[in-house]
Amino acid sequence: MSAVLKSRNTFSTTDSAAGLPKVPVPPLKQTLDTYLKCVQHLVKEEQFRKTKTIVEKFGAPGGVGEILQKKLVERRDKTTNWVYDYWLEDMYLNNRLALPVNSSPVMVFPKQTFRDHADALRFAARLIRGVLEYKALIDARALPVDFARGQLAGTPLCMEQYYRLFTSYRFPGLKTDLLKVQMNTASSAPDHMIVACKNQFFVLDIIANGKQLNEAEILSQLEKIMKMSENAEERLPPIGILTSDGRTEWAQAREALIKDQTNKDSLALIESCICVICLDEPSRLEASDTNRALMMLHGGGREKNGANRWYDKSMQFVIGMNGICGVVCEHSPFEGIVMVQCSEYLMKYVSLENIDDVVVVLNRTGNPSKTAASSSLRELSPPRRLRWKCNSNIQGLLTASGDRLQRLVNNLDMDVFDFKAYGKEFIKKQKMSPDAFIQVALQLAFYKCSGRLVSTYESASIRRFQEGRVDNIRSATAEALAFCFYFSQQDSEKMKRLRDAINAQTNYTVAAITGMAMDNHLLGLLRISAELRMEKPDIFCDETYRASNHFILSTSQVPTTVEMFCCYGPVVPNGYGACYNPQSDHILFCVSSFWENTETSSTVFVKALNEGLLEIRDLHLKVYLTCIDKCVEVNYNNHNTL
Repeated sequence: MSAVLKSRNTFSTTDSAAGLPKVPVPPLKQTLDTYLKCVQHLVKEEQFRKTKTIVEKFGAPGGVGEILQKKLVERRDKTTNWVYDYWLEDMYLNNRLALPVNSSPVMVFPKQTFRDHADALRFAARLIRGVLEYKALIDARALPVDFARGQLAGTPLCMEQYYRLFTSYRFPGLKTDLLKVQMNTASSAPDHMIVACKNQFFVLDIIANGKQLNEAEILSQLEKIMKMSENAEERLPPIGILTSDGRTEWAQAREALIKDQTNKDSLALIESCICVICLDEPSRLEASDTNRALMMLHGGGREKNGANRWYDKSMQFVIGMNGICGVVCEHSPFEGIVMVQCSEYLMKYVSLENIDDVVVVLNRTGNPSKTAASSSLRELSPPRRLRWKCNSNIQGLLTASGDRLQRLVNNLDMDVFDFKAYGKEFIKKQKMSPDAFIQVALQLAFYKCSGRLVSTYESASIRRFQEGRVDNIRSATAEALAFCFYFSQQDSEKMKRLRDAINAQTNYTVAAITGMAMDNHLLGLLRISAELRMEKPDIFCDETYRASNHFILSTSQVPTTVEMFCCYGPVVPNGYGACYNPQSDHILFCVSSFWENTETSSTVFVKALNEGLLEIRDLHLKVYLTCIDKCVEVNYNNHNTL
């Protein structure tokens, strides 16, 4: 069975990609040459010689590589997107780690000021109405088409990911998960949300008598839910904490749950909802950027809001009673830009004045505008509490899941750092790509901490192609290493080496976004060999290949136009997660690592990053002043000559 299930009775998967090309299969020699170039400076010389021999044998005429390449090209001809399923399974569905921190990114909304719970519920009601309006635009396929920015700007992008925002659910499996995407018709669309409050789950029907609830009605239902959640006698075990566990552990727990029909029915309602609304208890922590990020990433563990979640659902909107708000995303259906676009729409929606029941339409700039709507209240059936039947086995599973979540919470070292000395406008004035510049700065920071560079992942969108997701920009280039090495010396060619590093980063970025990077291609060749039941080729058994896919530095640019930010955890135990949001006059970095690893420290990395960014600025200023001095000297000499 395919790892992705889709309804067959509605839109085809290529409706939003009409006219876009298919993802290409790069030439085999090009990918193998790129692979050797990417790893040569990251492994020992003896190991590289061994790798080079293996790669040359793999790519030899008539060799295994050519056989696999031919089959991969045939697959491209027969499918909409040859890499999609391979990539989805490798990146997400086969991963057995827990979703919080390890996989699910979060968007931290602007800090809200709530005077009391009533204020928070009004914000939640407004947000829910915004979600419904945005979903209506998606269902009507009325969203304006996205166009590429940055490198090769202006190209139309595939919109398919938007249609998975509220229709996706990730089912846990013992060995691999299943992503179900229900592309609904109007008649079969979900008509309810799930509200989590005090670790209890409630069904919020958003349609009554054929009509959607208005904002005042939603608020009334949320108030009822809040009151119901406070009834200690009705309180049930915190089942949501099971979804925070490793995927195999959660799959086993789910099997135990569905033995009882009550639990099966409750799960069915969660698995078919539009989204989850999490009404969080105050965390009693200072609402710093770092603490807000932590509360979004893991809820603070079982003693706070860690069980007030359902991580399998693609969109969880968190409204903290103390104003800490955001969205937690299950990452397998879509990328960060989709989360950003939705979040910015919602933040603009909730900021509208006189928003008691507004209807939002999306104009061509993506901004919501309001028109009046009815604010009458109807008699509504009360929200329903989801019921759970638990035995001693399930109670034990809850305890074990809570213990593992708490260890994850205690292990996460997060530092949200706002670099204020300059932003992307300064970088642009140097005729440099802001993203490439920041990537080189991240390499310099790691070099300052460790005296070396390591395999690095930077997400590169390939939405220029049908059903395109991402490939990898390998930022730890030989040119970046040369820059880092000579930058710590008194080298007169520092600026040249900086530009070489930025040019190398930019060139790889262009290759990645045009479907010519190496990571997806190598994954495709590996998967084809398995489908042909070949013995795994030596290139994929080689120590260098394994090391090259152990991404100690995992990075992503997630820019916003609203005051909010994205963050996530490291992808390996000895690694860093580094998400950055470049603004005109500052750059916001979210750096994460794990306390248990003594080689990493988010604080140390941020200190090195700050130092490096300032030193690069000073280098530019020094070069600028040197140019001024030379100009003055030339003018002076010319004047004396005359």
